[in-house]
Amino acid sequence: MADAEKISSPEVSVPERKSLGRRKESVAAINANVTGEIKNPLIGIPKEQLIQDVEEFATENNLTEITPWLIKGALVAQSPHHVDNIHELDAEDVRVLHEETTHRWKHPRILYVTIILNSIAAAIQGWDQTGSNGANLTFAIAMNISDDPTYCSTPSICNTNSWIVGFVNSAPYITICLFAAWISDPLNHYLGRRGTIFLAAIFSLLAPIGSGFTQKWGQLVACRVLLGLGMGLKEVTVPVYSAEAAPTNIRGGLVMSWQVWTAFGIFLGTCANLVFANSGHIAWRLQFASAFVPAVPLILGIWFCPESPRWLLKKKRVGKAYESLLRLRNTPLQAARDLYFIHAQLVYEDVLLEEKGLSKNSNMVTRFIELFTIPRLRRATQASGVVMIAQQMCGINIIAFYSSTIFSESGASNIGALLASFGFGLVNFVFAWPAIWTIDTFGRRGLLLFTFPNMCWSLLAAGMCYFIPQSSRAHLGLVTFFIYIYDAFYSPGEGPVPFTYSAEVFPLSHREVGMSWAVATNNFWATVVSLTFPRQLKAFGVSGAFGFYAAMNMIAFGMIFLFLYETKQRTLEELDYVFGIPIRTHSKYQLTKVLPWWIKRWLLMRKNTPPCEELYKFEDEVWVESDRDESKGVSSGVETGHKEMVIFYLQLIMQLQSLLLTLLVAGSASAGLNPPAWKFPIFHYAKTSTCKFGNCAAVCPNGAEYDCCVNYLENPCTTPSKRATIEGDTIQI
Repeated sequence: MADAEKISSPEVSVPERKSLGRRKESVAAINANVTGEIKNPLIGIPKEQLIQDVEEFATENNLTEITPWLIKGALVAQSPHHVDNIHELDAEDVRVLHEETTHRWKHPRILYVTIILNSIAAAIQGWDQTGSNGANLTFAIAMNISDDPTYCSTPSICNTNSWIVGFVNSAPYITICLFAAWISDPLNHYLGRRGTIFLAAIFSLLAPIGSGFTQKWGQLVACRVLLGLGMGLKEVTVPVYSAEAAPTNIRGGLVMSWQVWTAFGIFLGTCANLVFANSGHIAWRLQFASAFVPAVPLILGIWFCPESPRWLLKKKRVGKAYESLLRLRNTPLQAARDLYFIHAQLVYEDVLLEEKGLSKNSNMVTRFIELFTIPRLRRATQASGVVMIAQQMCGINIIAFYSSTIFSESGASNIGALLASFGFGLVNFVFAWPAIWTIDTFGRRGLLLFTFPNMCWSLLAAGMCYFIPQSSRAHLGLVTFFIYIYDAFYSPGEGPVPFTYSAEVFPLSHREVGMSWAVATNNFWATVVSLTFPRQLKAFGVSGAFGFYAAMNMIAFGMIFLFLYETKQRTLEELDYVFGIPIRTHSKYQLTKVLPWWIKRWLLMRKNTPPCEELYKFEDEVWVESDRDESKGVSSGVETGHKEMVIFYLQLIMQLQSLLLTLLVAGSASAGLNPPAWKFPIFHYAKTSTCKFGNCAAVCPNGAEYDCCVNYLENPCTTPSKRATIEGDTIQI
């Protein structure tokens, strides 16, 4: 559907129709945002027009009783950095808005309950990883699939058993990457975030219990496939749900709780392994089955949490979305602000998709293809893929899946290996906490670029320690020490960032399928790691395997440096402009600006080095007090001191363009042609110095479209020329 046709469509509401016309220029710019400018779609709209849009929005969605809150909220969303100058706000409103900066962790209890309860789902995954970790010491022997020469008669059988053990361990991750991650998109569409998490929790409750009763390795694989269904649905949905519920300024920290609880689950799993270590021949059964425990509070509590407001707005359930935001925000003003701002961005998102000839309501296959064909989505897809692959390249899962085996190879007894794994889980949990505060301070890129080189040298050092004779007490001690150092660098960096990052980089229309792609990518490589490590251990030994993954850390560091966009403290909607920057522009900036600056500042230690030039820039806001109190607004393009000069040049341009139009119309008439119905944008120049270009398109009788940006000066104090009649945001000549 062409823009002009969409604007005139009866299916589009009045405020949406006006917004569609105003945003074409922004849509055209977003696909090649080489300047890195982050735009607010409400900036540039005259105050009177904004209030009218809000009132129509409230009327159409039966929210007239909160219209005053919506008006205040829209004004705040339009000019978030000038709340002190908005006369409609009283002292209490201003105080509450300032507290978002001075007390950024002050939020309703239900918000924290929602985040914590949802992230308990991550504990299930962590517990399962360490449950199978401990069970690896005995379940293979019980099922006659051990690769230890003591229990298998020939080398070929031992090799086959190595692959079988790897397959059992990787079964959940195979399920996630091939199936579970992809069905989460339609399930989220129909069941919502809470319904999908509840369904996942059912699988996560029953599958571990079933694993404890299996008699053959094929039955164990079947149970772990069901476990993979639950894990995959949670992996896709929980980070997205948390990101959509959390406020912008602490979103990273709250969504990061996914990793904190994964680490907590790993820690509890190591505790369970130790508790059941001396249970005799059923020890491995109890270690597998114990992972059902965190699923219980998740099943009982998820329906007490509010549904995602963004998902509700996507479903046109605006009233329910406002109710949800009321529970998740401190005041009605903040809820109304977020409601209208999300609505404005969703309208813009529709324009973006329509501009590309795509439909927001297309099926999953179409939306998956769009992840690789739309520039903005392709960049987000690549960035999420990089950070997810990097999590497997860093080597964490060879330790998370097989730490008991690794410590056993170092000469530890079964109990000693489980105790060392317990220490690994404890370090992972303790060092995950700092990221809650640092992820929104130093940013996603900053944490990764700091931790990857440190993971490289510590893992390499752990591998080198295997050259110390096993008879020396230093052998096991130093191996354990450097693994713990490696773990301490992983937990605040590559631990929390991948799922936090992937949950926020995709627009709402493609968020489920985008997260499905990210989770499938992560679990595909987790499958590769889990499946191949037993054979890699046989071929390379522990030292060779650690050296291999140390090299992978440096490759991942290069990928992150060049291709990972920063998303720190941006709204989920502002990220459309961040990912509007071409990959080539981003990589060139890192190589030509950041790298030379870093070398000068930190390698050459030149303290007088000026700060590095920023890639991302907020659109300039100029607050202008009007002649009348009710006419204040925000200017994004005209400084008040240049008003007279601007008027002079605009009038001159208008006269020249009018002359050109007259010649075109006369030429068409002399050629015997009917003059086409030209449609032009209005150039708004109100007393608030708000300058804006609207829709710029001409729809001709033969269906051809022409770019005919002819600006028309509309002075609110005078009557427009009789040559033109105003229709919405266009002028009919």
